[in-house]
Amino acid sequence: MKAVCWHGTNDVRVDNVPDPTILNPRDAILKVTATTICGSDLHIYDGYIPSMVPGDIIGHEFIGEIVETGREVKKLKRGDRVVVSSMVSCGQCRYCQHQEWSLCDNSNPKGALQEPLFGFSTSGIYGYSHLFGGYAGAQAEYVRIPFADYGAVKIPDGLTDEQALPISDAFPTGFMGADLCDIKRGDIIAVWGCGPVGQFTIRSAYMLGAERVIAIDRVPERLKMAREQSGAETINYEEVDAGEALKEMTGGRGPDACIDAVGLEAHGMGFMGAYDEVKQAVKLSLDRPHVIRQMILACRKGGTLSIMGVYAGFLDKMPMGAAFNKGLTFKMGQMFGQKYMPMLLDRAVKGEIDPSFVFTHQMPLDQASQAYETFKHKKDNCIKVVLKP
Repeated sequence: MKAVCWHGTNDVRVDNVPDPTILNPRDAILKVTATTICGSDLHIYDGYIPSMVPGDIIGHEFIGEIVETGREVKKLKRGDRVVVSSMVSCGQCRYCQHQEWSLCDNSNPKGALQEPLFGFSTSGIYGYSHLFGGYAGAQAEYVRIPFADYGAVKIPDGLTDEQALPISDAFPTGFMGADLCDIKRGDIIAVWGCGPVGQFTIRSAYMLGAERVIAIDRVPERLKMAREQSGAETINYEEVDAGEALKEMTGGRGPDACIDAVGLEAHGMGFMGAYDEVKQAVKLSLDRPHVIRQMILACRKGGTLSIMGVYAGFLDKMPMGAAFNKGLTFKMGQMFGQKYMPMLLDRAVKGEIDPSFVFTHQMPLDQASQAYETFKHKKDNCIKVVLKP
């Protein structure tokens, strides 16, 4: 089969690789009908995620058709059309039973690699390095689905591939980012990043009762989508100081909650922005934490910081004195996909949201290298790409 394989920084290729097979009776094999490039895939593409091996198949946001099941798969059958969570989770451990699917105890066969960094191992993730299990990714014609009964959700009739695809990862990530904020009616929420996850974060904050959402970015087409399709007020941080603008827009009080939908490749302004970029460029750091610093200072006293952008290592120059003295609450983590997916599918079926609005481009899987460059450099006003095997 054809699959998108990582061969080094800024080097992905469509290779011919062996078809996946059933390895465990709880597995299923999926024929991928649509996949996409996630912002966190760019962290791999840019060389910031450790433990990648040349030839690894990447990608973790996908839908498709079941073509084979192991003998212990009970909920799925050949021909079922499903959307699959990017998180590989066993469904049986304490964390899965408490709907904390990305913290699964049993789905990461290489968890020992994580323990020196994280203290404990977390769940596996498709196509996201050997730290997260070394699972083959989904930017491919076929993919093996471990613990298939707990990771694959049947797509209701009436939804297109493009409508269901974001419910694999981007939409539940955005929804969890908003959900962690314990939003109350009348709250003002600030969202850093207007990429696909940021757009879904904005929509989700409104779904959960926010009165106003203020979105921060610098890319004109993303800011336009945030205003015109997601309903946010916007700040271009290259034109004004985002922290000062937020203070002015909230009457000096600050947002009730701040959400990071950017992660480890955040762009900053001034000395600290340059400091972060230089330190990352010379491999003294994996992360650029500019957004988190800014959120700590901008959030109102007693507010909440929700971090859904991916971070990989250790953060520098954090204003922890401000966080402590302001009484801020931090919440964060890889998304609990299986917790949110059925509800989000239901909202899409009811017409409350059309998740396909984030897709601006569609390309064949054979053109994945071009798609990565288009998405990374935001060419042709690209916000998100559908890849069709």
